[in-house]
This record gives sequence, structure tokens and C-alpha cells, in this order.
Amino acid sequence: MTTHDALPSAATPSATTPPPTWTRYVALGDSFTEGLWDVPSDGALCRGWADLLAGHLAARQDAAGAPPLAYANLAVRGRLLRPILREQVPAALSLEPDLVSLVGGGNDMLRPAADPDRLARDLEAAVARFRAAGADVILATGVDTAESPLVRRTRSRVAVLNAHVWSIARRHGAVVVDLWGMRSLRDWRMWSDDRIHLTTEGHRRVAQAALVALGLSPDDPRWDEPLAPVPAPPRSQQLREDAEWVREHVVPWMTRRLQGRSSGDTRVAKRPELAPALDLPLVDAPTAE
Repeated sequence: MTTHDALPSAATPSATTPPPTWTRYVALGDSFTEGLWDVPSDGALCRGWADLLAGHLAARQDAAGAPPLAYANLAVRGRLLRPILREQVPAALSLEPDLVSLVGGGNDMLRPAADPDRLARDLEAAVARFRAAGADVILATGVDTAESPLVRRTRSRVAVLNAHVWSIARRHGAVVVDLWGMRSLRDWRMWSDDRIHLTTEGHRRVAQAALVALGLSPDDPRWDEPLAPVPAPPRSQQLREDAEWVREHVVPWMTRRLQGRSSGDTRVAKRPELAPALDLPLVDAPTAE
């Protein structure tokens, strides 16, 4: 359990209030929380923002002489929201967490028939279960895709789901990582070649945003400052890169969709059991300019 009654959403830390502490953090979700395409840790496993958040929390609690933090990550790439809730929520509850991050629905939003109202009802039921079990809950909005030529078609659906996420958080005392509002994520240098998943620097900044959402001070006060501008590439280069993106990423994704397959069909959670979070690798300084 935390050392406070309710978590503030994106609150300013108070010098007179002791920071919250947790003993069991469990992350649920899809590829975003699994950590694609952050640097590998432990062989071929990705790290990602949730691992970074767990590491930062563990290091702070250790420095303060607080109880150690154990961490599990149940996220699996390609999962839609309902499978996340059906498979990962019971597994997470069995670990008796006092902190949970539950971020999903991004894969649903890529489907034209996605219903953000239904997704929100399902999400709220899961949040209520975690809150009833005594866990603090971290949610997140979707990213603003206004500048993405293809994915921006999902923008109106994502905006509706985002509004639900904020309302769910208010009703249940959860906190929200405001990915939609992060200025730095509107820079394509924060995104991998597939234009869907974050780079190492993007994951690092989201971890900082999660600290802020929890009412804690970020390690990097410039965590959401935009990168230094660079000249736009020539139009011919942009067209070549767009064609390569379609060939290397869009076509395989569409092929899997038509075949009823997912990139995570044969994968399992990378960290299904609680283990000490203090051993997780961290990134303490910006890695992109």
C-alpha cells in the first residue's frame, strides 16, 4: 500500500509531504509497456518506460531507506484491450500489487470498427477491481497523431477514449500519464522506424512523465522540452522513407491482420513474476538531440 490516501494527478510534490512508497508494482498492457523498441536488457528482452519507472522508484526508495520495490511486467505486444483485461488483470491481482499501470487500447484504435465507449467501460471495470484491491493505478492517454499521415485517421477515436480515461481516473482516484499533451512526442525522432513504437529516448521521457503523474519530481527537469529543430528532409528523401515504411512495416501488419495473426501470438510476458526492481537498468540522461 502507499503511504498516502489518494494520488494527485500530475501534482506538484510538496516539500513537507513524504514521498509515496510502494512494494509491488505490476505493469499491464501491450507493446508500449513491453518496451518496443527500447534497448534490450537481459538478452533479447526490451526494457521500456515501465521498467525505467520501476527502476527509478526502487532507487529513490532505497536511498530513502524505504521498503524495497518488487516489479512484474505482464505486457505482451499486439494485445487488444479485452485480451489484456482477460489475461493480465487476474494474473496481476494474484500478485497483490499496491501499484499498477494499465495502458491499452492502442491496437484497438488502429481498427476502423473500434468503439472507444465500449473500451472505456471495459477499462473502468478493471480499474475498479484494482482500486477495490487497494492498488494505486496509473493510466495513460493515447498520443496525438495529428502529424502522422496514416495513423491520424484514428485521432478522433483516440480523443474520445482519452476523455474517458480522464473521467475514469477522476472517479476512481487513479492518475494519468498525459501522452497526448507531451510536446516532445510530436517529434519523429522520438519514434522508431515503424512510426508506432518509441525509441529509447521516447521511453525515457515517458518514464519521467509517469513520475510527474504520480506527484513525484522528475529526474530530468527538461523531460518534455522539444528537441532542437533540424531542417526538414528533401521531399524526395521523404517519399523514399515513406515507401520504405509502407513496405517494411505497413504491409506486414496488414498481412497479419488479414490472416488473423498478431505479432505477439507466440510470446509470453517478459517478467511474469515479481522480482527486485532495484536491479533494472536506467537511463539518467537524454540520449537524443
